[in-house]
Amino acid sequence: QVRLVESGGGLVQVGGSLRLSCAASGLTFGSYALGWYRQAPGKERERVAAIGSGGSTNYADSVKGRFTISRDNAENTVYLQMNSLKPDDTAVYYCAADRRIATMRSSDYWGRGTQVTVSS
Repeated sequence: QVRLVESGGGLVQVGGSLRLSCAASGLTFGSYALGWYRQAPGKERERVAAIGSGGSTNYADSVKGRFTISRDNAENTVYLQMNSLKPDDTAVYYCAADRRIATMRSSDYWGRGTQVTVSS
């Protein structure tokens, strides 16, 4: 059974930083692409960042230069380092896993999410 568990969310002031973690189990971690999505109240879920099995990354324009996604295949964990946080970054952040980044949105493998709140 595939399980993804996010952690590291919380309340932070504008300009602050947080690092989210997602621990995975039940899958061949190194063979999967991983992604971070977020959903704010009243908005659709959007992909923030993704990393392929080979380490290639892509980011939403809104977070480029501020967020960094990374993975540790030895620890079966994917991270999202978030710097220079803005109030618009406030959302529930979800981790997802799929064989390909292109099909990740429809993946069956999602975590339950972790709340990030940026206060001004």
